[in-house]
Amino acid sequence: MTKGLAGSFSTSKDVTVYLKVGAQLLVLTERCRQRREALMPYRLKEICTVCVRAILTTTIQKLIVGTTLQLSFLSLLECCARCLVGAPFASLVATGLCFFGVALFCGCGHEALTGTEKLIETYFSKNYQDYEYLINVIHAFQYVIYGTASFFFLYGALLLAEGFYTTGAVRQIFGDYKTTICGKGLSATFVGITYALTIVWLLVFACSAVPVYIYFNTWTTCQSIATPSKTSASIGSLCADARMYGVLPWNAFPGKVCGSNLLSICKTAEVSGALGYFTVEWLVT
Repeated sequence: MTKGLAGSFSTSKDVTVYLKVGAQLLVLTERCRQRREALMPYRLKEICTVCVRAILTTTIQKLIVGTTLQLSFLSLLECCARCLVGAPFASLVATGLCFFGVALFCGCGHEALTGTEKLIETYFSKNYQDYEYLINVIHAFQYVIYGTASFFFLYGALLLAEGFYTTGAVRQIFGDYKTTICGKGLSATFVGITYALTIVWLLVFACSAVPVYIYFNTWTTCQSIATPSKTSASIGSLCADARMYGVLPWNAFPGKVCGSNLLSICKTAEVSGALGYFTVEWLVT
């Protein structure tokens, strides 16, 4: 294959042309190596294309001429590595974790609320008027979950975009003293919003512990019924009363489930699933 290529470009004119092209690429690569500032994102594609062309041209020159241009392979690697200098890897990892946590929180919360709705209307009350308000609250929380997911995905994308333009490697292009008032104000705004969201998220963390506490108490009562030797109370007196937590009004009937009926309810997928979903939701906050 080398002999065939060499035969196709056997004239001295062809060899001279390719040597000139290689020399120009060598100059471009040397300039890329000598530059100390990082590259802006909109220039990455152009510089990476130059690096790829330099590598391919070097290979062609080896096949045609049989000699190696004085193009350092380490310089090429350094040039291509600079294409990734402007990428804020910490922001990328943080954004990925944020998206994963929000998706897990919203998905588990939605499924847990759906299971709670089915559990209340099936076992704890036969009158729709008793749990109508609770159903409205559950639906409102589900819509809040949809809005929370949309907001955090959008906000995470904005923070990632800001990370690309405020990382130290990119700022070296313009210098630390050439930032605008608008840019500083925008960064300060994002910082303030983030701190405010942190406080709000702490409140969400505290509120998420309430359903976990209710379901954990119900699950503990079921375990006491399943193993009567561990408790001195009679099985019939062990109950799960939704009214005492404010889930249902006091005039709701029956409002509570006791004894073996409660044990059978605890074995259903609604109870175990809701407890698991609420626990995961509370932990990921």
